[in-house]
Amino acid sequence: MPFSQETQLSTNRKIFSAVIIGVFLVFFFRLIQLQMIYRPEYQKQSEENSIRQVVSEATRGFMFDRHGHLAVDVRPSYTVMVIPSEFDKSKIDQLSKILQTTPEYIQKQVRRAREYNPYIPSRLKRDLDFPTLSMLEEHRSEFPGIDYQIETKRFYVTRAKASHILGYVKEISEKQLNEMQTMYRQGDLIGATGLESAYEPFLRGQPGIELISIDAHGRIVGKFSNGTNDIRPNDGTDLMMTMDFELQEFAESLMADKRGAIVAIDPQDGGILAMVSKPDYDLNWFGGATTQEQWKYLNSDDEKPLFNRATLTRYPPGSTFKMVLAAAALEAGIITTDWRVQCTGKFRFGNHVFADMHVHGSTDVYEAIQRSCNVYFYTLMLKTGFKRWTEMGRRFGFGQPTNVDIDEENSGLLPSEEYFDKVYGKKKWTQGYLVSLSIGQGELGVTPLQMANFAAAIGNGGTLYQPHTVAEIRERVSGTTQKITGTKKKVGLPKEVMDVIREGMRRVVMEPGGTASTARIKGIDVAGKTGTAQNPHGNDHAWFVGFAPFDNPKIAICVLIENGGKGGAVSAPIAGLCMEKYLFKELIRNKPVEQAKKVVAVVGR
Repeated sequence: MPFSQETQLSTNRKIFSAVIIGVFLVFFFRLIQLQMIYRPEYQKQSEENSIRQVVSEATRGFMFDRHGHLAVDVRPSYTVMVIPSEFDKSKIDQLSKILQTTPEYIQKQVRRAREYNPYIPSRLKRDLDFPTLSMLEEHRSEFPGIDYQIETKRFYVTRAKASHILGYVKEISEKQLNEMQTMYRQGDLIGATGLESAYEPFLRGQPGIELISIDAHGRIVGKFSNGTNDIRPNDGTDLMMTMDFELQEFAESLMADKRGAIVAIDPQDGGILAMVSKPDYDLNWFGGATTQEQWKYLNSDDEKPLFNRATLTRYPPGSTFKMVLAAAALEAGIITTDWRVQCTGKFRFGNHVFADMHVHGSTDVYEAIQRSCNVYFYTLMLKTGFKRWTEMGRRFGFGQPTNVDIDEENSGLLPSEEYFDKVYGKKKWTQGYLVSLSIGQGELGVTPLQMANFAAAIGNGGTLYQPHTVAEIRERVSGTTQKITGTKKKVGLPKEVMDVIREGMRRVVMEPGGTASTARIKGIDVAGKTGTAQNPHGNDHAWFVGFAPFDNPKIAICVLIENGGKGGAVSAPIAGLCMEKYLFKELIRNKPVEQAKKVVAVVGR
């Protein structure tokens, strides 16, 4: 073999050996890199591939009434979960039959879950019944990426509905999720109305994380590291309400076939004792999965059961507003209790004649409130003036929200000179517009909650409390409580003025000729005022506001019956029954006199 060929062969062997050694060194270095340098990182990734994070839902806080009776509880509920990255879409039709829903619904839920995060479990369907769950468990091996977990749903212990106060929870919307991604996940429930919404941060609690080991087929092996790395959930805090659910149930029964509202308040602190809005709805419809048929019915019903008539209506209050005008005139010294008006049953202003219900003759302020003399207040409004009337209305909280803690409220409308200038134009409205306002008609609009608070402020001598339905927030484990204290302000009326208003209201109920004798309670002095508000769209609305006992009020109340007619005939007796029920815990009007006296003596005046 020539020398040159031997040299070339030797060179090739060396190059080949060098390549082999180089490849070996690369693999060796890579092995060292994987085993030594990147081991912690890849070990973590390996564990993540074999460990599934399952969110442990916190138990939502309970709600109790003022006597410590449980009103809102929770019960276990089964929820189907899907991991989109593991789910076989070809199984949608089969899965929809087991879950008794449509394929389109499952497609939509899986798509939303994938868009949110394809690698974590998301809710597919809530509130499975046990037969459906058993069927799913039997076929679970056929549905990779499908599992279930135990969650909770609301359960209502009380026989009272209180739907507009308690409120309901619903699945978080995409908009809410985008705003609160660090706190909520796709499919989480969030308070939507009432206390569920207003106290959501307290009721919800803090979810935990449970780490589950799974095999290569996605089957659960057991807890990872015996649960030592799990994060326990913190349950929500409980709400201790100001409400009396015996009174709530009783008030609801009195409104069973009516449209309207009842609001009862403790005049000593503004705590709401009862709030009824009728028609209402069954909160159990929202406890688990609300069907499309149920939701459609609630939203399309002409009676509007979702609408809170206690806080969202804006009706003229009629004669129940007359005390505002009387207070403004008395405080300004425009009238005294000796000033009298001759009522002939009608009042002429310009070319228009304003009628009264009766001919009252010579009338002072006490009698004007007691017998609801329109002519007296027509005359008094023109004598007192628009500005004083508006300013006194504001002091009693009208034309502004009460800031009640249930997250839905109408401010009402308290007209002023500025408002009329804006609506009608400067100098284009006349004093004739004020005549209707003097008896609670015209542009004036209030809510039953505002009127109950108005009655409470008169009853307690002039303090306007912020109405509230929660007294305390209680931490379940430690038992520590956080008191809820709302704002309060003085109306600022002199005692002698307030005494005149209160006495006039007492006569409305307790003296002959008063318009609300139907609100009387055996052995108790009651104060009140009726109202019959004109309604251009149908029968008049019936109002009553009042408080009892007169000397030391424990309850103030407003009753509004839509299209009910006369306040004295319709609303006053309902108010009387409610106050009697709250004060005595029973109705005593049909008890023997001696037995009734014993009950009254216990309650005191």
